[in-house]
Amino acid sequence: MKTIDDLQVGGKRVFVRADLNVPLDGETITDDGRIRAAVPTIAGLVKSGAKVIVASHLGRPKGAPDPRFSLAPVARRLGELLGKEVVFATDTVGDGARQAVAGLGDGDVALLENLRFNAGETSKDDAERGAFADQLAALADVYVGDGFGAVHRKHASVYDLPARLPHAAGHLIASELNVLKQLTDDVKRPYAVVLGGAKVSDKLGVIDHLLERADRILIGGGMAYTFLKAQGHEIGNSLLQEDQIPAVQEYLARAKERGVEFVLPVDVLVAAEFPDLKTKAPAHPQAVSAAEMPAGQMGLDIGPATCELYASKLADAATVFWNGPMGVFEHPDFAAGTKAVAQALVESPAFTVVGGGDSAAAVRILGFDENAFGHISTGGGASLEYLEGKTLPGLAALED
Repeated sequence: MKTIDDLQVGGKRVFVRADLNVPLDGETITDDGRIRAAVPTIAGLVKSGAKVIVASHLGRPKGAPDPRFSLAPVARRLGELLGKEVVFATDTVGDGARQAVAGLGDGDVALLENLRFNAGETSKDDAERGAFADQLAALADVYVGDGFGAVHRKHASVYDLPARLPHAAGHLIASELNVLKQLTDDVKRPYAVVLGGAKVSDKLGVIDHLLERADRILIGGGMAYTFLKAQGHEIGNSLLQEDQIPAVQEYLARAKERGVEFVLPVDVLVAAEFPDLKTKAPAHPQAVSAAEMPAGQMGLDIGPATCELYASKLADAATVFWNGPMGVFEHPDFAAGTKAVAQALVESPAFTVVGGGDSAAAVRILGFDENAFGHISTGGGASLEYLEGKTLPGLAALED
């Protein structure tokens, strides 16, 4: 796979497919981590005298313009980080985009409006996707794929567009792949994996894959309650994917057979109802044994004994991969579990990888120094699918 360092870009129009899908509160960006991660590639192209055309999606608009998902606030923040104006095109391939690109001088930057405002971006119809990719290709001379958080999507700007232009990977994708190879090809042991998040169904593929590779797997978040139920425990009103219980039981048996240590919560924090994430009103949680959860209560975080247990299981690891929060970390009453895992990674001498998505957001929201971790991925779903051994369309498209 060629990288950006293999390209001669001076004076050329370079299309950069970035991942600028940041959370917004109105027009306020609440976490700019993905924008900052895109800066090195864009700044390098600016320094090389390229005419830089940046494109991304944001949120899930329905294939038509929706002001709630405009990238205008992102253009402003990107300009601040680059220290130069970023021209904002008010559409993706229309007059606004063409005019913005035509006005670029060497070293200038334009950001197109949200790619998903065009139905061709996410279409499952190859012809419709291809037609949109043709329009995007007409804007540029060279393609740089750098939106790691989107490489698992077969979308026009990720999969179809690279086939229409000379192409290479940006610095972010190159660094993400370098890290993921350290989790798959040459792993230093003991190798510990921490998996959380709401749904066990989202993690079945990666658990299946990791049972052949990890030395221990720690489970938290909403998905933990399906595991506890599979062991015969009462889980009250906690999140449950009952249809996944047979698969979970099979994985627990396989782990025992293969000598993989599978660690589940020994205590949890429960409350009568889901907390109010807007007002952050006190939820009055109670710590109870994971084997004796009271009826009518729901588990919302791992408990203090589990925090200590998980920290001890990570202390001697040489490699740690973490994906998914341990509880409803957005509420202060249920943030302790996620905070404890993050702190354990900070204190560990291991090579630590935070696998994107909510875990990466939690690290920043809870106030941790990002440099205290070995790597914080920008792509939760992409990281998981890579670790499952899947072929990711956006990476395959960048191969020669």
